[in-house]
Amino acid sequence: MSLAEVAALIAAIAFLVVCAAVAVPLLRLRHTVDAATETLNDFNDRLGPMLNNVNITIESVNTALGQTKETLDGVNLQLARLDAITSHVSQVTANVANLTTIVTSAASSPLAKAAAFGFGVRRAAARRRAAAEEAEIRERIRQERRERRAGDDR
Repeated sequence: MSLAEVAALIAAIAFLVVCAAVAVPLLRLRHTVDAATETLNDFNDRLGPMLNNVNITIESVNTALGQTKETLDGVNLQLARLDAITSHVSQVTANVANLTTIVTSAASSPLAKAAAFGFGVRRAAARRRAAAEEAEIRERIRQERRERRAGDDR
């Protein structure tokens, strides 16, 4: 064997050792890549149903938002109506204030005071007459009941 052949043999053995040394990590790397591929496939299988659930949830939220919009539109309509009512109440309040001013000025005059006094006297007299008539009628009813009881006891 010549020196060149020995050197070629040593180089071949060294290359074989390097190939064996690199082959072990490559085999392990292959197992790692297979495990990663399996994990990705499993994740992909689970991702579909998860995305479907997310889509259903988003549709439910969109429906709820639509209902909320309709409710807010109704509330805004009611608020507009309330604004109109408030405006009318404000006008009525102003009219009542004006009427109160007019009545106060009219009632403060002596002629109006005399008329009010006369009205009060007539009203009191009418109530007194009505009370007297009512008392008389009650007394008649009591008397009739007593007579009926007396007639029933015989």
